[in-house]
Amino acid sequence: MQTFNLPDLGEGLPEAEIVTWHVKEGDTVKVDQPMLAVETAKAVVEVPAPYSGVVSKLYAGEGEIVETGKPLVDIDTGEGGAASAPAEAGSEAAAGQPDSEESASDDSGTVVGSMPTSNEVLVETAIVGGRGRRAKGKVKAAPAVRALAKRLGVDLSKVPATGKGGRVVASDVHAWQAGSGAPSPAPMPVRMPPGTPEPLRGPRRAMALSMALSRNEVCPCTIYDDADVHGWLHGQDITARLLRSLVAGCLAEPALNGFFDGTTMSRQIEQRVDVAIAVDTPDGLIVPVIRDVEQKSAAQIRDDLNSLKLRTRDRKVTPDEMKDFTITLSNFGMMAGRYATPVVVPPTIAIVGTGGIQHDVVPVLGGIEVHKRVPISLTFDHRCVTGGEACRFLAAMIADLGRPD
Repeated sequence: MQTFNLPDLGEGLPEAEIVTWHVKEGDTVKVDQPMLAVETAKAVVEVPAPYSGVVSKLYAGEGEIVETGKPLVDIDTGEGGAASAPAEAGSEAAAGQPDSEESASDDSGTVVGSMPTSNEVLVETAIVGGRGRRAKGKVKAAPAVRALAKRLGVDLSKVPATGKGGRVVASDVHAWQAGSGAPSPAPMPVRMPPGTPEPLRGPRRAMALSMALSRNEVCPCTIYDDADVHGWLHGQDITARLLRSLVAGCLAEPALNGFFDGTTMSRQIEQRVDVAIAVDTPDGLIVPVIRDVEQKSAAQIRDDLNSLKLRTRDRKVTPDEMKDFTITLSNFGMMAGRYATPVVVPPTIAIVGTGGIQHDVVPVLGGIEVHKRVPISLTFDHRCVTGGEACRFLAAMIADLGRPD
């Protein structure tokens, strides 16, 4: 008998919520066969079977939250049968696709912590019938799409697929639910009746944990200023310009770009500028990362932003795309607000918040003019960053934003 515990799924989070069990007690499973889908802070992750055998016990049901390291399932591997050894990182078994008939029957091992994530396509037998029927066919959909369909009560076997390779994508599910052939907006989350306690789940629960960690570990200080962008040439990409200015700040004062460990009182300054972008969704804040911003052009940054926006909306961003960022940008001004006190999430050191572009009266050569200005709020961890370092960082951002192009 082997007990399989919930592994660290790559985000360093203490828990995950079970979305769907693909097996039940008494079922026979093979190594690498998807057993269940769990929702972490930001992504739906498929967890494969680490052993071949018979499922003898499920420790938690759908909708329950399991702590990392706690038991998930007992698998009877048979008398005298040794558990399959984990495959080495980078092996074919670890990279095998779960929808492959070969990998489903193979007894090779799996790497705990390198699970197939929400951009993998799972395939299951379709039910014959309905529009766009696939008799003897397969339904292809990512775990996040399957979770969406389950939440909306949509039978995936009846949904016409428009994704690449015959995949059912999130817009297909929304369109089917709306009864039209065009994608429909994502539905508002289900609300509990007024006065009923509602447990926090997924991104909202992760946000609560992150904010509590920040409150307990960070000594925050925020400074504010405005960048005059009145001289910008027509057609400037505001978010791309903000990211470029953030890189300028990191170059001028590297102390804010990296990590601080309060336990060992040590800091790690990074040359790479990997920026976490806070994205507001109906499920809560999701924070994907744009890598190596310092090496990219405005066009490349825009391509990355567009891709992240679409995949964040469809919950297809993987755990690896939301970790190891060196600094954070919150462009809350796209919705409302001028200044804020953004919250630093340890072990990072700083976060930049930008308000909406304002039309301010400014003095010019003894007179006054109305200029466009971007309000900037910079919160930093005062345990490892001085006020002077923070001011130099902010001044470099303002100077870069003041350039015409």
